Parts: sequence; structure tokens; C-alpha cells
Amino acid sequence: MEFIYIIAGVVIGLAGGYWFFKRQATDALGSVQKEIERLKLDAKHEAERILKEARVQGQEEALSLKKEAEEEIKERKAEFRNQELRLQKKEKQLNRKQDLVDKRELEVLEKGKDIQEAEALLKEKEKTIDVLKNDQKIQLEKIAGMSVQEAKDTLLKMVEADVKQDAAIMVKKIETEAMESANKKAREIIALAVARYAGEYITERAVSVVSLPSEEMKGRIIGREGRNIRALEAATGIDLIIDDTPEAVLLSGFNPVRREVARIALERLVADGRIHPARIEEVVGKVEKEIDGVIRETGEQATFDVGVYGIHSELVKLLGKLKYRTSYAQNVLNHSIEVAFLCGIMASELGVNVKKAKRAGLLHDIGKAVDHEVEGPHAIIGADLAKKYGESRDVIHAVAAHHEDVKPDSVLAVLVQAADALSGARPGARREMLETYVKRLEDLERIATSFSGVQKSYAIQAGREIRIMVDGGRVTDAEAALLCRDVAKKIESELSYPGQIKITLIREVRAVEYAR
Repeated sequence: MEFIYIIAGVVIGLAGGYWFFKRQATDALGSVQKEIERLKLDAKHEAERILKEARVQGQEEALSLKKEAEEEIKERKAEFRNQELRLQKKEKQLNRKQDLVDKRELEVLEKGKDIQEAEALLKEKEKTIDVLKNDQKIQLEKIAGMSVQEAKDTLLKMVEADVKQDAAIMVKKIETEAMESANKKAREIIALAVARYAGEYITERAVSVVSLPSEEMKGRIIGREGRNIRALEAATGIDLIIDDTPEAVLLSGFNPVRREVARIALERLVADGRIHPARIEEVVGKVEKEIDGVIRETGEQATFDVGVYGIHSELVKLLGKLKYRTSYAQNVLNHSIEVAFLCGIMASELGVNVKKAKRAGLLHDIGKAVDHEVEGPHAIIGADLAKKYGESRDVIHAVAAHHEDVKPDSVLAVLVQAADALSGARPGARREMLETYVKRLEDLERIATSFSGVQKSYAIQAGREIRIMVDGGRVTDAEAALLCRDVAKKIESELSYPGQIKITLIREVRAVEYAR
């Protein structure tokens, strides 16, 4: 019984708990539904508010766009009105121009008719003129007794003779005017000569070549990142040119002494094999001391050989520098010694002071030792050096005047001038073999004798002048000037030669008669 009561109590408890929990769930569900309804209502109110704001904003934007569109339409209408006015104005202008064109076209048509009538009249007149010309031609041939072609040939011969005579007179006049402006013409000739021989001359003066045992040595001379070649150029003041020339390096610079220092130093470095900046500076320093000693000894030996004493030590040093200077492959020091001996020989024959003549001859090219450092002709530079170091006035003047930079006014100056020309112009002195020299003289005489009227020609002064003898009966004075010019042009076109060649044409008329 108790068990039944227990069971009943449990059942009643479970039913009460179920009801209690169901009641709570129902209450919770009701509160959630109320919250949902409230949120829906708030969302609806918010949506209505946003919609109202959007409608208001849209209406404002629509009004703004409408206003802008209306303004743009107004502008477009104004622009269209302006364009319409411009088009109307252009149309009026075109109408006026069309009226003018039509008027001109009518005028042209009227003139065309007039021209056609004039052409017809002209053709009739031409026919009449042709008939008259033929009648005149027939009458002239009868009167002259020769045909038209014969008359033309005769006239052409007369005109040709007159033109030749006038041309010869004109050439003579031009030559006379050219003589009045001789300085200008001389400068032009010198400029052409410099341009013609500049490449060979600069190579001779400014470039030395150092042979290498192999191509690998070029890389060692350049060094890592070029440090060796930069050290060499800085120490010697000479540019090193390493190009595709096989097993050779070019040294470029206008100072011949520095170039010689660079050449000897590079040859020693190549032979030694140790090439680095410190070693380069050491070798260049030693070579510079050696070259200074060689220069002084060479200058002293030159003065001893010539027999000239008492020259200032600086001039002796400059003489030694001439050992490394060349002119057209002729060593300037050897040339100076040769000129000194020639001056002495000629001075002894003329009774002039032999020692002074030798002194002037030895020092005449002293300016070439520094002409790469000082501006001006080497003769003037040399005269300034001689004056600076206490040489006599006669010697200074002879040095300055040996290339006509100063007009010579003493026998000594003329002797130095003559000796310098002899030493430089003799066969073989300046890069010209004997066979080439003789052939050039023969070519000069051959070109001169190839002209009509030339009797004889002689190449003199080592090929620097040619004398031409012409037949006075066949060549007039006016034609002589023209012939001389033609010879010069042919020599220029056919021969290659240093400097210039003087053409002297001689015309002589002789009359011989015997009294019996």
C-alpha cells in the first residue's frame, strides 16, 4: 500500500514538474514573440524614415540635375546661334568670291580669244620672216662667196683667238692682283700644305711604338681595373694607346723627352715582368734621371764636336733634348750640327767670323726643343732663348731670321739660312731616297716640256724650283702667264711633294742680222 502511495506521489510530482516547466516555457515564448513584434515595428518605422529621406534627397538631386541640364542646353543653344551666324557670314563671303571668280572667268575667256587671234597673226608674221630670212641668207651667201657653215667656222676661229688673248690678259691681271695680296696667298698655301701632311707629321712628332713579346702582356700593362695604365700615364704624362695592333703599344704625346722616358720605362717593365704602380713609379723615376744625364752629355758632346764653347748650361741641355726631336725623319740635333759645320765652311770662304757662324748654326733650331710648350714659330722662340741666356745680338738675329720670320740684315743670318736649306734639301736628308729624288726631278722637267711652245726646262734647288724656256715667237707675253699657270696646275695634279715648287717661265725674243 505504501508502495502504491509512493508511486502515486512520484507520478503527481512528475506531473507537477512538467506543468511548471511547460508554464515557464510558455511564458518565455510569449516574451520572445513580444520582442519580435516590437523589433518588427521599429524596423518598419526606420524603413519608413529612410524611405522618406531617400525620396527627399532624390528630389533634390533631380532638381539639381534638371537645373544643370537647363544651363547646358542654354549654352548649347547660344553656341549653335553663334555658329549659325558665322556660317551665314561665310556663306555671304563665298557668294561674293564666287561672283568674283565668275567675273574673272569671263575675263579670261575674252583674253583667251584675244590671245588666239594674236597667235594666228604671229604665225603669219613668222612665216613671212622665215621667207625673208631665206632670201637674205641666199643673197648673203652670193655676196660673201661662202656657205653658212664656212662663215660659222671662220667666225668661231676669230672668236677663239680673241678669247684666248683676253683670257691671257685676264690671267696676267689676276696674277698681278694676287702678288699684291701675297701674304694672304702664302697663308693659304701653308694651310694647304699643313692639311696635306698633317697626319704623317703628327705621327712622327707625337707617337712612339713599343713592341711586346705577346698579346697577354697588354692585359698586364692595363692591370686590374686599369690601375697599371693609369699609374704609367700619371708618372710619364704620356697617353698609352692599347688597340688591335698585334704585339704593340702606342705612346702618344707631344713632349719627345717624356715620350722617350715612357718608352724606355715600359720596355724595362715588360722585360722585368713586375708591373704594378709602385714598381712603375720606381722605374720611371730612374729612367728620368738617366735621360737627364744623357741629355746633358749629348749637348756637351755636340758643342765639343762643333768646337763651340761658353754656351750657357741651359742651352746645352736644350741642345741635348734635340736628340729626341725629328723633322721629316731627320734628327734635329744631327741637322743642327751639320748646319754648324756648313756655316763654318762658308764663313771661312767669305772671311766671316767662323766661331760665331758655327755658334749660330748650332743654335738655329734650339726653339724646337720647347716649341711644344711655348706658342709661336720655333725661330722666334729660339731667338728669345738665345737672348735670355746671354748670346750676342748677331747670333740672336741669325736664329730669328733663318726662316724669314724676321728679315735677315746680316751676312751671318744669310749664311745660317743657306746652310739650313742645304742640310734639309739635300737628297736623303728628309725621308726621300735618291731614286725617288731623281725621279721627281725628271717628272718635273717632263711635265714642263709637254706643253706646246716650251723649248727647255731645268729643275733646280733640289726640285723646289723649275725654270722653263719658251719660244718667244710662238708664245706671247700674255700667253706666258697662262702657260705658267697651266704648268703649275699639272704639277699639282700629277706629283706629290713636300712644301711648294716655284715655276719660273722665261720668254726671250732675239733678232740677229748681219751687215755685209
